[in-house]
Amino acid sequence: MIRTAAITDVPVIHAMIRELADYEKALPEAQATEEQLREALFGANPALFGLIAEDDSTGEPVGFALWFLNFSTWRGTHGIYLEDLYVSPAARGGGHGKALLLELARIAVERGYSRVEWSVLDWNEPSINFYKSLGAVPMDGWTVYRLTDEALAAAGRR
Repeated sequence: MIRTAAITDVPVIHAMIRELADYEKALPEAQATEEQLREALFGANPALFGLIAEDDSTGEPVGFALWFLNFSTWRGTHGIYLEDLYVSPAARGGGHGKALLLELARIAVERGYSRVEWSVLDWNEPSINFYKSLGAVPMDGWTVYRLTDEALAAAGRR
């Protein structure tokens, strides 16, 4: 049901990223191209990794997880940061999302990583409840900050 993403999966991953952005009410912000994804996942120095969830009967991709390594200076080990997890609406409830997260946990344990982390929108109650059912806990007291666009350019010129 879960396998490592292949270069031939890039178009379907790209399409599902756009579906995810639409669900999160942020489609205009989803600017990544297939070429950018191909380079990030399969270029000379890949820094992004992917898993594909397949339909059990057809073998067609129905979901994905994209992740990269982070590092905990407090624990002294790498961790996995889950950038995106998505399962097509028609395949939800079939265990694909859980299987993707459990595979990431397996990878982390196998490699000696100390954590798997991700962000979730405050209003996404179905996902929040799903994550809590697996034992995940919110990081209360932490707020994500981001520099992008003009603010990033201005900061980079200082």
